[in-house]
Amino acid sequence: MAISTITAVLPWDVHSVWNTVTSVRDYTWRSDLERTESLNERQFVEYTKKGYATTFTITASEPYRRWEFDMENSSMSGHWTGIFSSKGEGTEICFTEEVRAKRFFLKPFIKRYLKTQQARFVADLEAELRHAESVSCHR
Repeated sequence: MAISTITAVLPWDVHSVWNTVTSVRDYTWRSDLERTESLNERQFVEYTKKGYATTFTITASEPYRRWEFDMENSSMSGHWTGIFSSKGEGTEICFTEEVRAKRFFLKPFIKRYLKTQQARFVADLEAELRHAESVSCHR
């Protein structure tokens, strides 16, 4: 199993960060996704730009504090935990992924892949929050 954690302090309030991360239907800020599909209250599917599907099952949701889900596709299974903490006017995020590669040949690469994906996710998140802030300032 590979485990990877990314932490960052973002200069936006916890409500804005939480709402952006947990809004499954609004995926357009994610540079790696083509679309999402909500299956029910607890399950959704993300499709990469190459059409690769991953199913997510929400296992914990404490608004503005913690969001967790199991994830599964043909190459891996795992668990994601997101912790959100107010830090003054900003928000500290701590996202941890625990992943098991289902294919032997993927095992040596999974940790590096997770680190890359997490960095992209946080960069996309920051870009979206910056964009949302500039739009609200121009109203």
